[in-house]
Amino acid sequence: MIINSLLDTDLYKFSMMQVVLHQFPSAQVEYLFKCRTQGINLRPFIKEIREEIHHLCQLRFSDDELEYLRNLRFIKEDFVEFLGLFHLPERCITVSEAPEDGEINIQVKGSWLHTILFEIPVLAIVNEVYFRNTYPNMDFAEGRRRLKAKIDLVKNATDIADFKFADYGTRRRFSKEWHDEVVYTLMQHLPEQFVGTSNVWLAKKYNITPLGTMAHEYLQACQALGPRLRDSQVFALEKWAQEYRGDLGIALSDVYGLNAFLRDFDMFFCKLFDGARHDSGDPFEWGERLLQHYLNNRVDPRMKTLVFSDSLNFELALEIARRFKGRCKTSFGIGTNLTNDIGVPPLQIVMKMVGCNGQPVAKVSDEPSKTMSVDPEYLSYLRHVFDLPKG
Repeated sequence: MIINSLLDTDLYKFSMMQVVLHQFPSAQVEYLFKCRTQGINLRPFIKEIREEIHHLCQLRFSDDELEYLRNLRFIKEDFVEFLGLFHLPERCITVSEAPEDGEINIQVKGSWLHTILFEIPVLAIVNEVYFRNTYPNMDFAEGRRRLKAKIDLVKNATDIADFKFADYGTRRRFSKEWHDEVVYTLMQHLPEQFVGTSNVWLAKKYNITPLGTMAHEYLQACQALGPRLRDSQVFALEKWAQEYRGDLGIALSDVYGLNAFLRDFDMFFCKLFDGARHDSGDPFEWGERLLQHYLNNRVDPRMKTLVFSDSLNFELALEIARRFKGRCKTSFGIGTNLTNDIGVPPLQIVMKMVGCNGQPVAKVSDEPSKTMSVDPEYLSYLRHVFDLPKG
């Protein structure tokens, strides 16, 4: 089977899940799957995907896995005790044919606390089922050649010796086997530049650092959980700070676009959070504006970290690193270009939260194709409340 450990997911699922346990244990949510790649027929794989999800829902955390989580500095004992009782509820997920030709529906609906761990393994399952059926004889030779070229590119970038990057590719990977090989190879050949992985299972396996803080769903859910919609971004950041007291201090900046983020990310948050993560829009413009925002709030940007994670390849990441060298700390999360660059077209698939407590929620990205909502009226209202341009 594809997923054999509940740790085979991204760290930010656990960091968000702990906040949900302590702050929002009764929240009810809905997630929907979407394949953004045109012309892909996933219907022939529905039975296989269902079988993999059934296996996923039988998994439990082992004592060894719980002990690993317990030893992460920001994980609290009551959360570990909860995980000791946890399993993914199969009744909360459905996989069916969609009305659109070739498309499938995957819907998750239920308690946020009990369904939050579905997203990443389900996306990994869909990817691997599709690729192992579509390209059954892949030998990875081309992938290894491309990976070596990336390693050589980083090694030759001697003008930015402090370049740091991490693997963010769990949901996008060609297969679990290839993901494992990529991480192991990077450990061996770029021990100074490769700083860790978002995948907790691989971090445990290879004794490297697991990385991640928050995802879009956390700020989206706060649209329904906060006191009023306009204050939902501030509410989300304050609740995060209450939970982690200065730890895990990278704020996500693009749930409402950069303009709205900077309006809310005032001097208090500039000083409190370690930095911010870029996930849509022009990375150079984003970085320049954020550095100026720090200066405007009397914060030295050289003490802050800008994390870039939007559709990166190594050429772009190195270019960004050169632009901001000496002006701030930079780090890069690279996904598809690491775990699904083996000579075949990768899939663009997502699974996003679309509802919380019976209310629609949405993400309004600086990249229009990343905006996601199932309710046009709510999306229009959200744009009005946050003074965003019409889509």
